[in-house]
Parts: sequence; structure tokens; C-alpha cells
Amino acid sequence: MSETIFIDAIPVDAAALDIEGLAWEKQDGLLPTIVQDADSHRVLMLGYMSREALAKTLELRQVTFYSRSKQRLWTKGESSGHALTLVSLEVDCDKDTLLVQARPHGPTCHLGTQSCFPSAPGTDSEHDPGDVLGDVLGELDDLIRLREADRPPGSYTTKLFDSGIKRIAQKVGEEGLETALAAVVEDDEALLGETSDLLYHLIVLLRARGLSLADALAVLTKRRG
Repeated sequence: MSETIFIDAIPVDAAALDIEGLAWEKQDGLLPTIVQDADSHRVLMLGYMSREALAKTLELRQVTFYSRSKQRLWTKGESSGHALTLVSLEVDCDKDTLLVQARPHGPTCHLGTQSCFPSAPGTDSEHDPGDVLGDVLGELDDLIRLREADRPPGSYTTKLFDSGIKRIAQKVGEEGLETALAAVVEDDEALLGETSDLLYHLIVLLRARGLSLADALAVLTKRRG
């Protein structure tokens, strides 16, 4: 049976997991670690954790690996700023592989792409449309989260956040009305354009309230069936 640790607002330390009970001896003290986007579920990268890297990941809630090339601990984003914030960590049934769910702060791959795997779900039309949908919305949600945190000048999203919750709510109302009108009197292209604007402003509104798209999707998930 696998073991999962969920990270929330309460600090979590290495004592929450039996680190010494994992199968370190199988691969010279390192465990392969698959990192997955907690919101879009896209596989982001593969790294390796030592005992110390795992303990530091749990302590700091920032994904940390053991770099085999540098021969030292390496916290993702320490030079690029593109960190991976820990959401959950799961040990597989053989206790020799880790699955990390994380929220990326920018591209994960050093080549500037979201994933180190070019054909990860959602990156081409051969995948299930549901994967593409989740990936695109997840990326948009993450981008809006970064815009809220960084507030880059000249960004429309920055302008929205600076305008305050009432103005953002007003924009959602305006976009909702425009979407409804497009459905009645305009063509499909216009309707799709207005729908996209509405989705964008809804995500901004959620972020302005300290919520995320994932929180709304969790409610939908509970309502299924």
C-alpha cells in the first residue's frame, strides 16, 4: 500500500514520514522522484532524492533533489527562481519511488518549457481533449497566480488586481452578459471568444479572493454523480 502525505497550512517535518523505512539500498541511497503539476496533472520532470533531500523538501515545502552531476543537494529554482512548491508526496508500493505533486513557479524545464517531457499530456492533439483542457486551464491559473504575486508593470492582469475586488467582479458580470448575448445573436467564433474572456476573468476573481481554479474544480468533483 502506498503512503501519501498531504501538505497544508500546518508545517510538516521529516518526522511525518518514516524516511529510514524507504528502500534506499536499491539504488545507492537515491530514490527516483516523479514530479507532477498538482493542478493540471501534467508530468513535469524526473529527479532523484536522497534522505537529506527528502527531509529538506518536507521541511521547506520546496522540492529539493540530490544532483548527481553536482554531487550536492539542489532545490529546484535556486538559480532560475522557477521553484516547485510541495503539495503532496506519495511513496509507491515498493517504497523505492516517490510521486510529488507540486505547484510550479514558472517553467520546470531548463529549456523554458512547462515540462521536461515534450509529449506530456496536453502538449499535442493526439491526447485526450480532457487532458488538453485541464492542462490549458491549469497553466492559465498558474500564470494568473504569478501575475498576482509579481505584479509586472504593463500587464492587464496586474491592472485588474490593482483595481480591487469590486472592479474585478464587475468585469466578470460584464463578460458574463457579453457571453450570453453572443450565444443569442452572434456566431460561434464570437461566442467562443467571449467564453474565453469570461473564464479568464473568473480565474482572476478567484485569485483576488485567495482561491484558485483547483478549488472550484474540487467543488465540481464533489457534485459529480
